[in-house]
Amino acid sequence: MKANGEFTNNKIIIQKPKDAGRFFNKSHLGKIITDNKLELSLLEGVFLIGEEKLKLYHNKKEMSFQELLKIAAEKIYNFEIKYLIFRDLRKRGNAVKACKKNKKFDFYINKKNCYISVFYERNSIDISKIQKLIENAKRKKRELWFAVVDEEGDITFYEVSKINIKGTIKNHKFSKTKGVLLDNNVVIFDKKNAEKLFSKEFFGKPFGDGIQLSMIETLYLMEKKIIDLRNTKDEEKISISKFKNIIKKSQPDIEPILTVFKDLKKHSMLVKTGFKFGSHFRAYTQKPDKNHAEYLIHVVNKKYRVIWAEISRAVRLAHSVNKEIIFAKVEEKKIDYIKFGRLRP
Repeated sequence: MKANGEFTNNKIIIQKPKDAGRFFNKSHLGKIITDNKLELSLLEGVFLIGEEKLKLYHNKKEMSFQELLKIAAEKIYNFEIKYLIFRDLRKRGNAVKACKKNKKFDFYINKKNCYISVFYERNSIDISKIQKLIENAKRKKRELWFAVVDEEGDITFYEVSKINIKGTIKNHKFSKTKGVLLDNNVVIFDKKNAEKLFSKEFFGKPFGDGIQLSMIETLYLMEKKIIDLRNTKDEEKISISKFKNIIKKSQPDIEPILTVFKDLKKHSMLVKTGFKFGSHFRAYTQKPDKNHAEYLIHVVNKKYRVIWAEISRAVRLAHSVNKEIIFAKVEEKKIDYIKFGRLRP
């Protein structure tokens, strides 16, 4: 049965206490005002008319869905997007409410203990804003959801959080050895040391009797004073600074990438290239013979700005290979690991 409402002074008022109580107590809509009347927001009113649960009148004339929608769209920024998300969550049985006290978010759901920020697929967002939203939600002891509407009106929900990454791979002591720089890789021919580096912490990949190291692994081991790096021509020793300059010719952002690599190793993670998955690293909490990589790590700086299509691709790819995508935000030497995961509200 439809309730009747009156639209006056840009407010929607439900006069009958029975209808007011039904919407407020059962559906958690609106707020009770004087004389047990109920005041609905424009968003709630559009939703209820669209669901054929409300007849709305203005000057004794019934208002259509379209008429109220036009008024709401003029008064509320991004109303169409907010309405689609509000309707979707309501139809899933979530008592979603618009945020009025905390303007940093669009909605909240008390039962799910979460804040929700809404976006359109063509919007872009910077990593620093994401981090601030996470921290704000955490201070209120709530989870953070992002709801993204595509151009056909479909909605994708993400749970976004900051995580502490910790593995179980112990750091070992290795004897000093020699590495030989080829064009794009470094090879250790010392069989004994090569086998130990590979078996204990999975550095490199078997190459003849030795192992082939990536540039980032080599740089890390050089800083640990485990490798003396030589060139192939005259075996002249290559310093760390010279090796960094060699790398920077093809990878100018090597410094923040190295910072994250070292931090992951410090936290007992096993770190390998994530190239085939479109990220900088894939990271394991356990040895690869016991488990697959749990994370794909993409290194970004504090000014990193991304469109939602890129995030969608990254999350979809990570989920398709049973991994989680992590954006490692580097600001000087401080690293924040920000996780995106698909969710079904």
